[in-house]
Amino acid sequence: MSDTKTSPKPADAAEPDAERLSTAPEENDSVPAGMGVLGWLRWFWRQLTSMRVALLLLFLLSLAAIPGSLVPQNTNAFKVAAWKNTHKGVAPLFEKLQLFDVYSSVWFSAIYILLFVSLAGCILPRTWQFVGVLRAQPPTAPRNLTRMPVYAAWHTGADPEAVNAAAHRLLKKRGFRAAAGSGSVAAEKGYLREVGNLLFHFALFALLAGFAWASLFSGSGTKIVLEGQGYSNTTTQLDDFTGSAFYGVDDLDAFGFKLDGFTAEYQTQGPAAGTAKEFVANVRYWDGADSGKQKNARIEVNHPLEVGGSKVFLTAHGFAPVVTVRNAKNEVVYRGPTPFLPRDSNVTSPGVIKVNDYGADAQGNKTQLAFKGFFLPTAAADFTGTGPISVFPAAADPRLVLNVYAGDLRTDSGLPQNVYELDDKAMTQLKVNDAPATAILKVGEGWELPDGYGTLTFDGYQQWANFTVSHRPGNAVALLGAVAAVLGLIGSLFVQRRRIWVRATTGADGRTLVEIAGLGRSESARTAEELAEIAVDLQDDAPAAEEPPATEEPPGSESPEDDAPAAADSPAAAVPTAPETKE
Repeated sequence: MSDTKTSPKPADAAEPDAERLSTAPEENDSVPAGMGVLGWLRWFWRQLTSMRVALLLLFLLSLAAIPGSLVPQNTNAFKVAAWKNTHKGVAPLFEKLQLFDVYSSVWFSAIYILLFVSLAGCILPRTWQFVGVLRAQPPTAPRNLTRMPVYAAWHTGADPEAVNAAAHRLLKKRGFRAAAGSGSVAAEKGYLREVGNLLFHFALFALLAGFAWASLFSGSGTKIVLEGQGYSNTTTQLDDFTGSAFYGVDDLDAFGFKLDGFTAEYQTQGPAAGTAKEFVANVRYWDGADSGKQKNARIEVNHPLEVGGSKVFLTAHGFAPVVTVRNAKNEVVYRGPTPFLPRDSNVTSPGVIKVNDYGADAQGNKTQLAFKGFFLPTAAADFTGTGPISVFPAAADPRLVLNVYAGDLRTDSGLPQNVYELDDKAMTQLKVNDAPATAILKVGEGWELPDGYGTLTFDGYQQWANFTVSHRPGNAVALLGAVAAVLGLIGSLFVQRRRIWVRATTGADGRTLVEIAGLGRSESARTAEELAEIAVDLQDDAPAAEEPPATEEPPGSESPEDDAPAAADSPAAAVPTAPETKE
């Protein structure tokens, strides 16, 4: 009878080529003894390039990146200064540990470089070994096929050479890499598993290389642009700029654009009222130094403008109240829009209007004015208990709420100062009846300032858009690496490496014995099913022969066959019936 069996045990150590299906280098943890410095260096290299250490370094890299997200980085000097001022006790320690420059710190760079070296040392020999496996013929059939995890056998009247030739054709037709040997056929399949492993490692290497490329050759800056105004990509026009080791102010791409208009639409009803439906900045841009050749474009959230080697992202929008300030002599000392920055989803926008060139006060002393307050696109009917707030992000009922200060703005002190905040250390808040002077203005209304400082008129408002100009050349490499890593992982998880051997030989009784055995990288029912399908297909060229009827022995007599192995262990005991699977 034909027989197919599976065994929970793999092939024994006597068949090393049949058992080892992986091209991963074998790890050796033994410490060299008496080999000197060279031996220790070899041992250290083996440890560094092992998969275990690579995974450990990858885990350490993810841990090392955590402080970069919790502690403000020097790319934002204002946040770092504020953090240091709040945590004066630990700030010096954080400085020594380079926690304000995590991604360029010595310890983060060391982990990053070690991970690169570890991956390279793991990938190169593994790739070379895999190339050798591809160039080599599949391992020849083991001497004892019955010891394979999956096995089938039957007798046939066909010629052994014809059976082996038919098996060779059948296996190649089924996608196996087959090689005919002396009286047997060896075949192998599932190389995509190891290809997937290598692809995953190469992709991880490319991912890290992309991040490294981006960190060394990238830069970004932000700019608030009012409707009707333009922008040229120079550091003098950027509100802030963050460069890198090989990308500075002299490397900015030459281009510019003009913001013709900004459109924002919101949900007006239902539970999603106030949610943005559309943010669109309509611009005209030019590439290079010639601003005469302009093209129209729309910049939307997650749809940046790509020009040169940079991308222009739309990141925020808000309003800039337009005011006119006159001094006591009715001279215009300030006129124009001032961007106020939103602090919530309804665009409640605090801000400061600084009048540096006010002139002299009533006593003839040189002074400066500042107006601090809120622009409310849709003001609440009552501020009691809440303070000035907006109840809707669109400008349905705008109000300007202001307090006024007089004194020295300290803009000439040489110290860095945030243009959107007020340094009131040398300023005095003006009051009326011992209460802070406050005005709530509609468009077109004016305010007579206390103590004879003149007037302020709320002329209207303009919209502004905040753009982030980013130059990151490694993003495409990192994205490609991430996609390739997923594909490689899929291949390594779902493709099974397996080998099939077919041997047809002439037995002592003159009949041909056909043996088929299979070995998979991991235990899987699919290996037994595939071998059974091959056995059934092969019987078209090697049909199972009828076994002679067994003769009855007299009682008490013994036959040499009594000591023969069972069908599952002895191919000679197989009978010519359809293959049968035994678990």
